Amino acid sequence: MRKLLFLLALLTVTTFCYAQKSQRIAFIDMEYILENLPEYLNAQNTLDAKVSKWKKILDKEARYIEVLKTDLANEKAILIKGIIEEKEEEITIKQEELRRLESLYFGPRGDLFQVRKQLVKPIQDQVYNEIQKIVKAKKYDFVFDKSSDLIMLYSNKKYDISEIILSSIDKSRKINERDAKKKAAEKGLSEKQRKQIANKEAIKAKKRIALNKKKEARKKLIEEKRQLLRDRKEAAKKRREEKKEKQE
Repeated sequence: MRKLLFLLALLTVTTFCYAQKSQRIAFIDMEYILENLPEYLNAQNTLDAKVSKWKKILDKEARYIEVLKTDLANEKAILIKGIIEEKEEEITIKQEELRRLESLYFGPRGDLFQVRKQLVKPIQDQVYNEIQKIVKAKKYDFVFDKSSDLIMLYSNKKYDISEIILSSIDKSRKINERDAKKKAAEKGLSEKQRKQIANKEAIKAKKRIALNKKKEARKKLIEEKRQLLRDRKEAAKKRREEKKEKQE
């Protein structure tokens, strides 16, 4: 039923997009994006190792409980009632401890949730931020995730922006690494050297501002010339029409 609702939603949106030709749509493959991020793979490996460790602990406790049950079943015929009740109580306590341990590891707010939040969520947030940047830059109206429960009966590869997202993430990573190296290098500089670097950066910034102003002035001049040309053409057209009216 859930998938049917997703399918109906997709068909509705697609129909709407065809009806409104100005709408722009794209799709991504979130699984493909994440699987191509080294930091995500490292985080997933760390998470898998912890899950494997927790499962081993739970399996060990579960096997111990089974041994207690088996021993009690084998010895029950020769044990007195008090001893039987003590062993049954021990089994019950161990079962409750196992359930608490399972909840501690895999409960709604357990260790798995916390570790995933710590390791994976920052990476997912980074991907979503890059998606938002691309969506705003490209002015997409709808972006679907091909790897989600949303069923895509057909998807044209040219609308897949997964590689664009990966490229954008890689670019952001390189910028961050460059900035980190720059900060690390600046830590070993003297105050005089820092001031010299700051002055150079300020000069570069002024040059960029001046260059942008020149570009804007050039664009404005070109637009003024185009407008003047349009006005002349309009005036010439008007004179021709007036001349033609007089002749008639």
